[in-house]
Amino acid sequence: MFEAVLTLCLALSGEMCRPVLLPGYEAGTEAGCRAALAARPPVARLDGLVAQGAAGCRPAGPALGFDEVAPGVFVHRGTVAEPDRDNGGDVANLGFVIGAASVAVIDTGSARWMGEAIWRAIRARTDLPVSHVILTHMHPDHVFGATVLAETGAQVVGHAGLARALADRQANYLESLAALIGPDRLIGTAVPRIDSAIADRAEIDLGGRVLGLRAWPPAHTGTDLTVHDSESGLVFAGDLVFDAHTPALDGSLRGWQAVLDEMGAETAAGVVPGHGGPVLPWPAGAADTRRYLDVLAADTSAAIAAGDRLGAAVERIAAAERPHWQLFDAYNARNATVAFTELEWE
Repeated sequence: MFEAVLTLCLALSGEMCRPVLLPGYEAGTEAGCRAALAARPPVARLDGLVAQGAAGCRPAGPALGFDEVAPGVFVHRGTVAEPDRDNGGDVANLGFVIGAASVAVIDTGSARWMGEAIWRAIRARTDLPVSHVILTHMHPDHVFGATVLAETGAQVVGHAGLARALADRQANYLESLAALIGPDRLIGTAVPRIDSAIADRAEIDLGGRVLGLRAWPPAHTGTDLTVHDSESGLVFAGDLVFDAHTPALDGSLRGWQAVLDEMGAETAAGVVPGHGGPVLPWPAGAADTRRYLDVLAADTSAAIAAGDRLGAAVERIAAAERPHWQLFDAYNARNATVAFTELEWE
């Protein structure tokens, strides 16, 4: 298989370049790929980048690894780690579901290169179009691979608050990712445009296979969305459910507890968490996340009742949970700060 690429370089550094995939020109031969480029010349969106030469064709690059966890349901398990140059930001679980008429992608990783690798993984399994890209929440490790898939005609779907949340945070998110994974790995990455905003519930029909979407009140973040596949019964929970990776609180502690209670009352064959897994039993798969949140809430309330200052309290809050989680020291103090700020007003 051959694909079309355009080498893009950072405007201020001709040495920092990356061959960017141009999706939709794939062909079994190089000649076929070139013919597709000639018939439909690509329009490059440079946005501060410089093109090095014209678009050309080459053998297809690497695809992201996905496991088929149920018929037609594929999941990529991200590394349980902080984004860095070695993993390139590949730290979250991603998925796609194949229906009879089209494909839906659920979360897209930290950078355009990951969206490109998702596209290749899909093309290796089906020629059906990608009709939808569903983003489960605003965090950058889940959203920044979406634009390459949108270029193929996919509709980007998210919580009603997602577009505003990304607009408010995009500069900080992109600056942070550039420092973590390297500006060269980030070339071509942009904030996705949200085409369909979900305020409550919605359905997507992939052709005899319906995905049920639900937007939740503030919990893990203020933009959480879950996806239920009617055929397999699996739920993609985004970061409402964590496994192995310490939960990250960026919304409402009480809200998150309430959302897990409501989710737990619903029937599902299993759950794909935002990190870890990749598939957990339901509702037992949410038990560790719920326990952590309960300990976080109880310890925070006790510290507030005792009159402890925030700076001293965060070192003790939820400390008993340390043996159960990876990346505990990277996230727990932040969680305790958010929880303390929320619960001191109760």
